[in-house]
Amino acid sequence: MNAIPGRAPTACPDPSQDATLRRAIAASAMGNATEWFDYGIYAYGVTYISAALFPGSTEEAVLFALATFAISFLVRPLGGLFWGPLGDRLGRKSVLALTILLMSGATLCVGLIPDHATIGFWAPALLIVLRMVQGFSTGGEYGGAATFMAEYAPDDRRGFYGSFLEFGTLAGFSLGAALMLGFSLMLGEAAMHEWGWRIPFLVAAPMGLVGMYLRSKMEDTPVFRAAAALHDSGPPSPSLSLLMRQYWRPMLVVGGLVVALNVVNYTLLSYMPTYLQRRIGLSADEALIVPIIGMLLMMVFLPFAGALSDRVGRRAMWRASLIGLLVGVVPLYMLMATGLMGAIIAFVALGLLYVPQLATISATFPALFPTQVRFAGFAIAYNVSTSIFGGTAPAIGSGLISFTGNELMPAYYMMLACVVGLIALRFMPETAGRSLYEDPFAEKQV
Repeated sequence: MNAIPGRAPTACPDPSQDATLRRAIAASAMGNATEWFDYGIYAYGVTYISAALFPGSTEEAVLFALATFAISFLVRPLGGLFWGPLGDRLGRKSVLALTILLMSGATLCVGLIPDHATIGFWAPALLIVLRMVQGFSTGGEYGGAATFMAEYAPDDRRGFYGSFLEFGTLAGFSLGAALMLGFSLMLGEAAMHEWGWRIPFLVAAPMGLVGMYLRSKMEDTPVFRAAAALHDSGPPSPSLSLLMRQYWRPMLVVGGLVVALNVVNYTLLSYMPTYLQRRIGLSADEALIVPIIGMLLMMVFLPFAGALSDRVGRRAMWRASLIGLLVGVVPLYMLMATGLMGAIIAFVALGLLYVPQLATISATFPALFPTQVRFAGFAIAYNVSTSIFGGTAPAIGSGLISFTGNELMPAYYMMLACVVGLIALRFMPETAGRSLYEDPFAEKQV
């Protein structure tokens, strides 16, 4: 297979750095696992959370709970605006140590909220506040973790090493789902509704402490330290006006790709248990088992997809994934409606079609920005698009079904998002194998 042109010397060519690289991977992936553990237990426990913390009928309470899930995403751009420039000035490590503490602390506190019968209106109000704290901290977490990972990884293996960040995503989400399922099977519906749903939220505290410890023991990335050495008092914080004026091209490309990425992501991972239970008619336990099986298989293929992207390029991987989903999502949703076995097969197929995108996020997006604005540019573009199209995907999917009566509306919404992603991909330069000291958009304009 032909090598990708434009390869540069790797950022970490010294084999003695292998141990440091492994620690960097663990520190980055742990934060991502903590973030997605929260999403997993919320998405998979939404029926219990809605019954405990919201008033009204079951249908209304679930819709309110899904809307509250979306609220945290509306705050994420503010987190990106705050943490991104801070990470470009103070360093990736310092910001990531703070964001993981805020994330895990907010998740822990959700499990401690008294129910609606005890404190009335304050129950959903406290949940909204904590979801906003979680969203604000997450606004800096993912962009920082991906940047941290990318800047430590060798240029010619960035796809492979970057895939482990998403391994952390699915590991955290699967752990949250497995805990909800395990406690549901062990305690029964009555105990889960009364108090059992709270236990998984309490697990976030030790996860956050472990993640902070791992990050506190790391040096900042070699790429950031090289950039900081050029400035006596540290690199200046990039302003929003500077980003919009000089780096609008990569921000638009990232925003467009994230539309596809996160509509698929949150529809498959966050909304699917609710969809399978309320729309397809699976039991609560079956609706949890289906995505867990799919995610475990996705985790197996992530490193292979990341390594393949180092050979064939990120663009080829994204194109195959987007076209595959565009063609396959409706037939697979129809297969899903046939019962438990059909749902497992369809979810696994959708998950594997999505893997080429998921495996290459942290290798693709940070490389589109130069070092001095990498954290800020990525965090802001990613979180603005995620807040509009990602976190709202479960509520939009449910709302479209209620409005039209068509159970395939989430699939059509996913198709529309993939079209947007293909348009954005047309303008994305190839970055596989390139040094992070290069600006691929500057080269493309020459």
